[in-house]
Amino acid sequence: MNRIKTAIVGASGYTGMELLRLLLVHPGVELVAATSRQEAGNSLAKVFPRFHKAPGAELVFMAPDPDRIAATGAEVAFLALPHGVAAEIASALLDRGLRVIDLSADFRLRDAAVYQEFYGHPHPAPDLLADAVYGLPEVRAEEIAAARLVAAPGCYPTSILLPLLPLLRENLLEPETIVANSMSGVSGAGRKADLSLLFCECNESARAYGVPKHRHLSEIEQELSLAAGENVVISFIPHLIPVNSGIVTTTTAKLRDGVSPDAIGTALDAAYQDAAFVRLLGRGGCADTKNVTRTNFIDIGWQHDPRTDRVILMSAEDNLGKGAGGQAVQCFNLMFGFHPIDGLQNF
Repeated sequence: MNRIKTAIVGASGYTGMELLRLLLVHPGVELVAATSRQEAGNSLAKVFPRFHKAPGAELVFMAPDPDRIAATGAEVAFLALPHGVAAEIASALLDRGLRVIDLSADFRLRDAAVYQEFYGHPHPAPDLLADAVYGLPEVRAEEIAAARLVAAPGCYPTSILLPLLPLLRENLLEPETIVANSMSGVSGAGRKADLSLLFCECNESARAYGVPKHRHLSEIEQELSLAAGENVVISFIPHLIPVNSGIVTTTTAKLRDGVSPDAIGTALDAAYQDAAFVRLLGRGGCADTKNVTRTNFIDIGWQHDPRTDRVILMSAEDNLGKGAGGQAVQCFNLMFGFHPIDGLQNF
């Protein structure tokens, strides 16, 4: 198997660590660069002892310099950087001939004005927005395969979009009635010192946050609108729960007049019967984070409430896996012609 020379930019955070976990053992990857300003000069194994004796763990972190990254011969770079920071290095690496898989929010939105509305500053590279492909492999496999710049979706959006998109495409739901409630593990906030994320602040506690306009709402509504063929505005309420990782989302919406509840299961089956990482639990199936953490699966179940005529969609994923690093590796596999499950065969 041809091995692709690969770089991870921002490899010392939680998402970077997940990318390392997956790519160090990916049969089609030769990891040639891992960057971190804080850890430059230290080996992967020293910073993350869990990788000691893993093939390639002797690689030394380097500063995130585009010329040095390109000099390693890297053909592709995964960017695990904060929004606003990723765009500059993405542009520099694209100019040097690398393909880029960006896990920040910098290229997920098609409209620079929407980016400024939700992220509070002008888009740092608006000229690249037209080149970026929103990286949901189950929805845009062909576009991802041909892309030079892939914008990996956010963790919350993945858990909301995959259950909803087939139903909106089939015109089964009243879009204005959609309400999504999500609960995420603390690793979703990133690997940083923050009083609100300390153990004693999070343990034995649960709270909503980012209400009513969490940043991920922008890409959720963008993708739902494209699927529905009309402008879609929803209510989205994220919550922080005292677990390390995992997202569970419950989304409700009213059926359109005359639509049978059975059409929900039919649409989901048609959309995902061949999807390697979507597990359909069927009617009455309640998704559980314990079954998806440390994997790249998303589990989806559904039910219908005849009293309210509302559909209840239930999904679970690992926010660092299918919601971040794992999904990015799925995109990598498409871009370089590998089997969809290469490097992701973990249960």
